[in-house]
Amino acid sequence: MKTVLVIPDGVADEPQPSLGGRTPLQAAHLPHMDDVARCGIVGRTDNVPASMPSGSDVGTMTLFGYDTLRFHTGRAPIEAAAQGIDLQPGDWAIRCNLVTVEDGRMKSFTADQYPSDLAGDLISRLQDDAGRDSPWEYHAGVSYRNLLIYRARGREAPFSSETRTTPPHDITDQEISGHLPTGPGSEDLRSLMDASRDLFSEAAANRTRSAEQRLPATQTWLWGLGQRPNLEPFRQRYGVRGAVITAVDLLRGLGRLIGWDVIEVEGATGYLDTDYAAKGAAAVAGLQRDDVDFLVVHVEATDEASHEGDTAAKIRAVEQIDEHIVGPVHDWLKSSGDYRMLICPDHPTFLRTRTHSHGDCPFAACGTGIEPDGLDTYSEHSAARSSRTFPQGHELMGWFLNHV
Repeated sequence: MKTVLVIPDGVADEPQPSLGGRTPLQAAHLPHMDDVARCGIVGRTDNVPASMPSGSDVGTMTLFGYDTLRFHTGRAPIEAAAQGIDLQPGDWAIRCNLVTVEDGRMKSFTADQYPSDLAGDLISRLQDDAGRDSPWEYHAGVSYRNLLIYRARGREAPFSSETRTTPPHDITDQEISGHLPTGPGSEDLRSLMDASRDLFSEAAANRTRSAEQRLPATQTWLWGLGQRPNLEPFRQRYGVRGAVITAVDLLRGLGRLIGWDVIEVEGATGYLDTDYAAKGAAAVAGLQRDDVDFLVVHVEATDEASHEGDTAAKIRAVEQIDEHIVGPVHDWLKSSGDYRMLICPDHPTFLRTRTHSHGDCPFAACGTGIEPDGLDTYSEHSAARSSRTFPQGHELMGWFLNHV
């Protein structure tokens, strides 16, 4: 049996006054997602425990069926796995955003989608400044998303579970002074962020940006630190072989940590300009592989639209997911024997606050052995009418893969 999970990242939202009290899911034209709802059931799942910060690292690990209160150690070590960075005992990984801070406020947590080639230059400058014998290793990623590794090499790391950092996307347009790292090792992190400010001020890469009237990267922002998690392989846990299609390192890394293949798609960007049709075609091709029983298709665009507070872009993005991914994949599944399909975001991302939130996510599931429940649209409103709920979101995966 082939099974599929489509993740429209952060698509769950509140009713919008600009949409006449509807959510983006209600306002969007989603014939294929509605078809999944009509053929099966709609429900609610809470993917982020109240005691943990809301984010894709927590929400996605929950969606994949792992209790984050047991398994989650931080966001950065998951992304390190995506880059093939080996973390030894005592090592720590730290997310290193390139950001734009103006007048003490977080102007842009992406430095205006800083290009990867220019980012590589800044990361090289940071490594040169750290020195060859330093415990700090900078690793360039994609665009503004980079990593900093602390290599213990027999030393005791300065960090602990009490070290606190703030995701930069949670403080857009806010003063950064109240959101700097605190707790063990925080002085090291603050010092490195301060040093980056001085290095970046005269960097050629930033002069190029300014000449193009684009935002420069004014400094790094360090957050999401942790050590390598110990995750049971997905096949051992659920008895199926998995693969993931995504454009972001977080999902790549989590997939690799649980033993999945990562299917790369040309034109997948992790932003609003991603190639939705290419992702849909890659998903259909992936499902035809003998070594793939369970396929995840993740799309970041809906989350990015919320971070930018762009209602129209969020609606366009979910409509593209519906047309180019959900539609073709569901059509292929229906023509190929027994199957199951699940649509669910990892967490809500509110347009009003432009950041991740706690709370229920709507899901729709259909396929072999799933009897229709009479709800015929996919939205938060429809899910609120359902009695099918998962207060412990990590239990949804077991239900979905073993439902009879």
